[in-house]
Amino acid sequence: MIEVENLTKEYGEFRAVDNISFTVEKGEILGFLGPNGAGKTTVMRILTCFFPPTKGKVMVAGYNCFEDSLNVRKRIGYLPQRVPLYEDMKVNDYLRFVAAIKGTPGKEVNRKAAKAMDDCGLSEVSNKLISTISGGYRQRVGIAQALVNDPEVLILDEPTVGLDPKQIKEIRNLIKELAGKHTVILSTHILPEVSILCGRVIIINKGKVVAEDRPENLATESAQRMLLRIGGDAQLIGQELSRVGGVKGVEREQASGDANVFTVVLEDEKLGRQGIQAMIERNRFELVEMRLLEVSLEDIFIKLVTKEEA
Repeated sequence: MIEVENLTKEYGEFRAVDNISFTVEKGEILGFLGPNGAGKTTVMRILTCFFPPTKGKVMVAGYNCFEDSLNVRKRIGYLPQRVPLYEDMKVNDYLRFVAAIKGTPGKEVNRKAAKAMDDCGLSEVSNKLISTISGGYRQRVGIAQALVNDPEVLILDEPTVGLDPKQIKEIRNLIKELAGKHTVILSTHILPEVSILCGRVIIINKGKVVAEDRPENLATESAQRMLLRIGGDAQLIGQELSRVGGVKGVEREQASGDANVFTVVLEDEKLGRQGIQAMIERNRFELVEMRLLEVSLEDIFIKLVTKEEA
C-alpha cells in the first residue's frame, strides 16, 4: 500500500531524512517512532504530498506522490498533531464541509459525514458547536475529518496527546477498530501505545531507520536479562555465573533478605538458563527465585537511539 524507497530530504546542508526505505502493507497499523528532530514529521509531510523530497521515491496506493499527488491525496486521511478545527461550526456541518472540499460527490456528502460520525462515536454531539465539546470529542472530530472521504491510508500524528486516561482508551479502541479497513501510520511518543496498537514498528533517529520489526520481535532480539536470588557465598556465585555458557554478563544487585541478588544478561536464553540450573545444583546453592526480566519497548527505544547517537 505504501512504498518508500531511498527517501532523502535536505534543507540546505542539513539532512532531515537520510536515504530511508520501508513498506506498509494494506490493512496494517505501523508505529512510527523517534525522538524529537528524528525526521518523523518530515516523512509524514512527504507522504501527504505537503512537499517533495530531495531524492527518492514514494508510492501510495499505486500512485507516485510527486507525479500524481492529487490521486494520492484522494486516498489519504491525515490527522495532524494540532487539528485545524473550525470551532464556530457544528460537528455535522464541519464534517459535511470537509467531505465536500475533499471532492466527495454532492449526493454522497451527507452519507459519508454521517458514517464518519457513527464510526467515531460522535452522534450525540453532532449538533453541538465544536467550541463546546470536550478535548476527547475534538480529537474524535479530527479522526472523523481524516476518515470522511473513506481513505485507503490514514496518517495519525500523536492522536492521543493531551487527553485524559478515559479519552486515551476511547481513541485507542477507535484506532484498533480501523485496522484492516484502513492502512494506518501512527506517530506517537507514548511507547506503550505502540505495543497495544501496532503490528510493526519503525524507529528512526537523525533521519535514519535504526530498527524495523514487530514490537515483540524487537524485545526478543534484545539481550534478555534474568533475575536470580540465590543463597550462598556471593563472590563464589558471581564467579560461577560468569563461567556459564550463554551468559554474557553478571551484575550483583543489593541483597534481598538472606539471598544474594544478581541480574544476568543472557546471550543465549535456553543455553544460559540450563547452564545456570546445572551450576546451582552442582554447587548446592539455595535457589530462591529465578525469572526472566521483561524488556519494555522504552528500554529498546532508548538503547537503539543511544547506540545510534554514540
